[in-house]
Amino acid sequence: MTSTSEVLICDSSALVDGGEGIRFPVTVFGEAAVGFVVRFHGKPYAYLNRCAHVPMELDWVQGQFFESSGEFLMCATHGAVYRPETGVCAGGPCRGGRLRPIAVREDGGKVYWQPDERVGIPTNTSST
Repeated sequence: MTSTSEVLICDSSALVDGGEGIRFPVTVFGEAAVGFVVRFHGKPYAYLNRCAHVPMELDWVQGQFFESSGEFLMCATHGAVYRPETGVCAGGPCRGGRLRPIAVREDGGKVYWQPDERVGIPTNTSST
């Protein structure tokens, strides 16, 4: 059963382990932003689409968050790499940094995200 505060991102089948991620609209302190969800080792993980080094979107082509091995998320601009299961920087200019996690849950073949005190639901939910 889903909570009324959860927001549907996609069908579970849309996420392939180490494959393309799904972008979704969010707000950060009321400003328009983008979140993303990927699957890694069978579980979905969601983050704000902003590099910890410089606040730029990570994906080099829309939805492409993993580097070639499929083991790390990578910022296309700076080459910073992050562990998909924690968002912690694993190398590059983001040392000591981490991606901002977004609570995500998989249930009944669907993937949902949960707003919190910082990341909220946009008023206009057109696709990004």
